[in-house]
Amino acid sequence: MADTQTEQPKKPKDAPKQAPKEAKGQPKGEGAPKVKKPRTPSDYKARLRTQFEETIRGALTKQLNYTNAMPVPRITKVVLNMGIGEGVADRKKVESAAADLSLIAGQKAVITKSRKSIATYKLRDGQAIGCMVTLRKTRMYDFIDRLVTIALPRIRDFRGLNPKSFDGRGNFSLGIKEHIVFPEIDFDKAADVWGLDVTVCTSARNDTEARALLAAFNFPFRQ
Repeated sequence: MADTQTEQPKKPKDAPKQAPKEAKGQPKGEGAPKVKKPRTPSDYKARLRTQFEETIRGALTKQLNYTNAMPVPRITKVVLNMGIGEGVADRKKVESAAADLSLIAGQKAVITKSRKSIATYKLRDGQAIGCMVTLRKTRMYDFIDRLVTIALPRIRDFRGLNPKSFDGRGNFSLGIKEHIVFPEIDFDKAADVWGLDVTVCTSARNDTEARALLAAFNFPFRQ
């Protein structure tokens, strides 16, 4: 009986390999690496940064008896932090607070998680308990401008910032009991009211230089 199977022709070894077939439902070109577009430089400059470079730096050079403007202290960063104790029972409250903090800072907030378990507080390791954001450069100056000119005057029974809230290394911390004092938060839509910690980090070597720097930015210290 003759063999009915026909032998298929063998492919040459030097033949080019076929590209792998794309999976069904996957858009074409998705596997290709994405090329990031270069950022276009913006001409925007924060008002307080211009004020620091034109007037504040020169005034502090004379006030602190420096021979040049290089060692004059400056603000390096601002850290905003929210601790949400109720987030242990309901994670949605942490996400809501992070969304509000992102509106206040103009930058996406990071959700912070616990580092260890505490049975007394029913807290487990890796559970979301707060949120924070770090601001630098233009966003930092814009936030300080809104904090000093808009938010602090809206605080009830505000009598000035405590001048003893420096840490000895030129950093200043303040607490805000209600985050709704910022104009970015709609009071009618806010489900909860959270507290907010603000830490202003400077390059000052001591508290005296740091207070002189913040006073030049019109921080309302208590007399």
